[in-house]
Formats: sequence, C-alpha cells, structure tokens
Amino acid sequence: MIRKHFTEQTAIFFSVAKWVFLSSVVGVIIGAVVTLFLNILEYSEDSRSLLPFHYYYILPFALVLTVWLVKTFAPSAEGHGTEKVISAVHKSDGKIDISVIPVKLLATVLSIFAGASVGKEGPGAQIGAGVASALSDLFKFSKQDRKKLVICGISAGFATVFGTPVAGAIFGVEVLIIGVILYDVLLPSFIAGFAAFTTAQLLGIQYTYYNLHFYQNISLDMTLILKVVLAAVFFGIVSDIVITAVSSTEKIIKKIKLNTYMKAFIGGTLIVILTLIFGEEYIGLGLETIHNTITPDPLYAVDVHWYTFILKTLFTSLSLGAGGSGGIITPIFYIGATSGHAFGSIVSPEHLVLFSALGFVSVLSATTNTPIASTIMAVELFGIDIAHYAAIAAVISFLLSGHRSIFSSQILAMKKSEMLSVKIGEEVENISTSLEDNEMNKINRLKDRLHIKREILKQRKRPKKD
Repeated sequence: MIRKHFTEQTAIFFSVAKWVFLSSVVGVIIGAVVTLFLNILEYSEDSRSLLPFHYYYILPFALVLTVWLVKTFAPSAEGHGTEKVISAVHKSDGKIDISVIPVKLLATVLSIFAGASVGKEGPGAQIGAGVASALSDLFKFSKQDRKKLVICGISAGFATVFGTPVAGAIFGVEVLIIGVILYDVLLPSFIAGFAAFTTAQLLGIQYTYYNLHFYQNISLDMTLILKVVLAAVFFGIVSDIVITAVSSTEKIIKKIKLNTYMKAFIGGTLIVILTLIFGEEYIGLGLETIHNTITPDPLYAVDVHWYTFILKTLFTSLSLGAGGSGGIITPIFYIGATSGHAFGSIVSPEHLVLFSALGFVSVLSATTNTPIASTIMAVELFGIDIAHYAAIAAVISFLLSGHRSIFSSQILAMKKSEMLSVKIGEEVENISTSLEDNEMNKINRLKDRLHIKREILKQRKRPKKD
C-alpha cells in the first residue's frame, strides 16, 4: 500500500514539474511574440496621421489585400482567430500551420489600421496557439501534449492582450467546451498566462484598469440587485442579437454570387459610407468609447447614444463578413459597455458606470459562453466591489443567450434548461433545440383545456331558441 501511494505521488510530482517547466517556457515565448504584435499594432495606429486623407478611405483596398493574404498563404487564418483555434483543438489535436502566425499578425494590423471594426484578442490567441503548436512540432511532442500546450497558448495569448492573467487563463480553458472546464490543463494554463502577462509587462506593455469605486459608491442593495437582474436579461437579448447579426451577415455575404475580392471591396466601401454618415467612433478598436463609458470625464464628455451598440454590431458584422481579419472580443467589449450605458441611463442613471461595466463582462459571458472567466475579469479590471453583481449578471445573461455562441465550433456539454431537448456533445453550429416530450405534453394538454373553455364560452354566448 505504501509503495503504491509513493508511486502515485512520484508520478504526479514529475507530471506537475514537467508542465510547470513547459508552460513557463511557452508562456514567456508567447508573451514576447504577442507583445511584438501589440507594438506593431500600436505603431500602425499612430501612423494614421501621416496619411493626407482620412485613414478609413483605404479600407476597401485593405480588405481586398487582407483576403488575398489569407487565401494565398494561410487559409486557416481566416475570420476572427479564436474560432479557428477552437476548431483546431477539437478536430486536429491542436495542429496549427505555422504560417498562421505571420499572416494573422499582418492581416490584423492591416485591417485595424484601415478602420475595420475588429479586435486584437482573437489574433493574440491564434498567434499564441500557433507558437505553441510550432514548438510542439519542433520538439516532437505527442498529440496529447501538443493539444495541452496549444490550450496553454490560447490562455497565454488572451492573458497578454487582456491584461488579466487569471481571467485570460480561465477564458482559454472555458471557451473550448460549454459547461466544462478542463482541469487537467488548468495549472499549465495559469502558469502560461502569468508568464506571458509578466513578460509583456517587462517588455513595456501597459494595461488599463478601472477603479469603479472612484466614480461611484457600490454597496449591497436589494433594489440594485433587482435592476442588475433586469439588466442581465437585457444583456442576454443583446448577445443574441450580436450572434445572429455576425453569423447571418457572414452567410448572406457568402451566398452573394460575386468574386471574393469584389465582395471585400464593396463591403469596405459600404463601411466607409456608413462612417461618413454616423462618424468614426464605430470603426477600429473603439477603445476610447469603451473608456468613456466606464470612466466618464465630465470635462471632456463624449456622447454615447442609446443606439451606439446597435451600430457597432452592424459595423463589426460587415467588417468580418467582408473579409476583415481580427478578433470579435474587443467589439463585444464595446457593444457590452455601450449597451450597459444605454440601460443604465434609462433605469438607473446614478449607477451608470456600474451598468456599463456589467455590460462589458456580461455580453462577453453570453456571446462566448464563459461566465466564470467573465466574472473573474470583472474583478481584475474593475475591483472586488463589483464581484457579486458581475456574477449575477454574467450567469443570467449566459443562460438567456441560449445554446448559441459567437464561436460555432464550441462543443456543448450542458443544457441551459431542463425543459429543452438538446443533443449534448455536438458543435454549437449543429445544435437544434426543442421542448422535452413531457413539456410538450403539458403544453398540448393546456391547449386542449383552453380550446374546451373557448367552446363552452361560445355555447353560452349563443342566443337560446324560443
């Protein structure tokens, strides 16, 4: 018995030591590579002022070039990054073509420079996963080890871009399967995330955090809790709109019988026209608008309209559908924060900043099915005061978004309601839902009763014959 126990503990010790070492090395390398990506992206945005005209005028040409780069050199770099990584983990044991790294970096920088409404988190995760896959191939790791290392790469990429190492690590693990966290890769993901985040900070990357308590007092209040529940329902609806808009726009554009490059050019031109009509705040990363909703400056107030989140959804759907390369998470942050601002301005103006912050994390939770990572992110970004409200809003909005996701390759491992019949183990894009048989029987019986009551009322209303 003692020998068996000693053997077990020794094996676990060596396994832990192995993954502490591997995830640390991978985290440092990914932190450095993703830092390079972030620095190039920042430099490109700063270079916009060198153009003799509005930078977004070049968007149609940039989208054409982006589509050509991806189709020619790395077709798997298409789209918003995270989706392709999830698919690679589930279908290819984490195998990712090394060409994805430079192509995704260049295509994303080009798209954001020209004003496409896309983000940087997805590409960061895809670059991180690509680096992990390349290292696995270089050192001839087994398929199982490569898969675990690629998941570490996802977490490291997110942690580096988010600036939230714990939430980034959890997000990389939670986003793969709806309702399941892969505990066997939890420790390596945490270590890779911390290593990447620390490396990025040492290399000069600065992150933005928000002290919510500075702007308003947040205390435990039953009335406020009820408003948060109501807000969570609203955020669930907003998330459903975002998922529908992005997926439907992509499908519609694919069905148009035109050359791919022509569709990219027309899509870019349409975004330019919309920008001239509605303004520049809906293109690019939109970080300034996010900052203004969460840390409003009374001296330099910027108007955030009630329909801002709707327009951002439109711009993002068109940008991705037309071939723009970049992530979806930053636009989701924008949509969440501005929808929270719209809700707060109507329901609770005295807690406007709180609802903007709750929208920021709740729409992320609902669109990506990551309530735990989103709650932790709220604490890391906004402070511990928001924790209980964020948890309520993130979980409710996650449930109300249904069995859907912005990432169609996610695997479903849970039902969000016992009243629904859903096939577990399928990809989200293949899921169909219906009421359970017993629930259908209840509804049919209720319909029969209502029908009988209506017939009785009709009989009573008929005039009696003399």
